[in-house]
Amino acid sequence: MRSAKPFHAGLQSFALALLVAFAAAFALSPGAALAQEEINFGIISTESSQNLRTIWEPFLADMEKETGLKIKAFFATDYAGIIEGMRFGKVQLAWYGNKSAIEAVDRADGEVFAQTVAADGSEGYYSVLIANVSSPLSSLDDMWKEAANLSFSNGDPNSTSGYLVPGYYVFAANGKDPKTAFKRTISGNHEANALAVAQGQVDVATCNTENLGRLEVTAPDRRKQIKVIWTSPLIPSDPLVWRKDLDPALKKKITDFLFGYGQGGDAREQGILNALTWRGFKPSSNDQLIPIRQLELFKEKSTLEASGNLSDSDRKRLAEIETELAALGQAGAGKK
Repeated sequence: MRSAKPFHAGLQSFALALLVAFAAAFALSPGAALAQEEINFGIISTESSQNLRTIWEPFLADMEKETGLKIKAFFATDYAGIIEGMRFGKVQLAWYGNKSAIEAVDRADGEVFAQTVAADGSEGYYSVLIANVSSPLSSLDDMWKEAANLSFSNGDPNSTSGYLVPGYYVFAANGKDPKTAFKRTISGNHEANALAVAQGQVDVATCNTENLGRLEVTAPDRRKQIKVIWTSPLIPSDPLVWRKDLDPALKKKITDFLFGYGQGGDAREQGILNALTWRGFKPSSNDQLIPIRQLELFKEKSTLEASGNLSDSDRKRLAEIETELAALGQAGAGKK
């Protein structure tokens, strides 16, 4: 009787070869290659998705053309949607504010790698409180005197200029809580807040200088109905964040495109950047978030200290904050 071993050995070899062939065919298929080179670009909701699409799609189309990657815009109704998208791998690259970038770095495996440069060449922008041009309010003092009779629209909780910065400099520093200081408190994105003030729907709202500049283009008549009653210290320009596990080859394609975009005297590219209120991009790192981390801790510390009777857990947290602030201070000093 003939041995079955040669037959079984031949069958195993054939099966192995077939599996290798299938794997190779899949790896080389257009669908597989595309999946490996698709980038979902997250865009925070500073204004309506339609307006954001109008100004971002020309830029993303150029990015797709120059890098050879499939670039898809990823919008969400709030900042948290972009953060969670990055956390679960639905977003590989995103434009954030500094506060939301902290969340992306701490919770979504993100890493700051670039920073926007403003159209005027500055490396920052400002948070503002705004009122209607016909309002008698012209300063924080005026606002505090009338706060109990005023309506106020705060920003997204993950917004640097719409929430964190005024939360510290306007409210925590003055021992005030926006939820109780005003007759009525709501919240909205920068565009919604600006339009609500312009149309007389709220008395005071948070916004920032970049979005007021955008409003001069998208709704100049509305912008004329708005005045600034408070301006913050300088906020570092917005960061771009990618997932740390993004393929290094893709990272290089992205940075080669970003750091050269609009820098060669191309009027069309510069026009696209102008619509975004930027001149271009420069390299950055997680270190740009240090001042914002300090601001968050100072705000938390001020809130705890103003609460009066401190519990043991409150005292423990205050001690932790002091330790964290000292560490951040050393880290920041080491980068100077």
